[in-house]
Amino acid sequence: MATSIRLTPDLDDRLDRLAIRSGQSKSASLRQIIEDGIGEREDYYLAAETRDRVRSGEEPVFSSSAVRVDLGLDD
Repeated sequence: MATSIRLTPDLDDRLDRLAIRSGQSKSASLRQIIEDGIGEREDYYLAAETRDRVRSGEEPVFSSSAVRVDLGLDD
């Protein structure tokens, strides 16, 4: 699926230099950047949602000692 974005001249120059240094096309470089970064963004929003559920009391919280006992790590 084709997607188009507008880049600032500075960002476009940086992408050009990266593509040249890596030997990839600009499209391949962008695809790799997105693949690398999308997981981080997904993790960030998942963590923020979990934080909000913890703060509202919707998500249970366990102490480290309780978890260690439950997992049998203190035996």
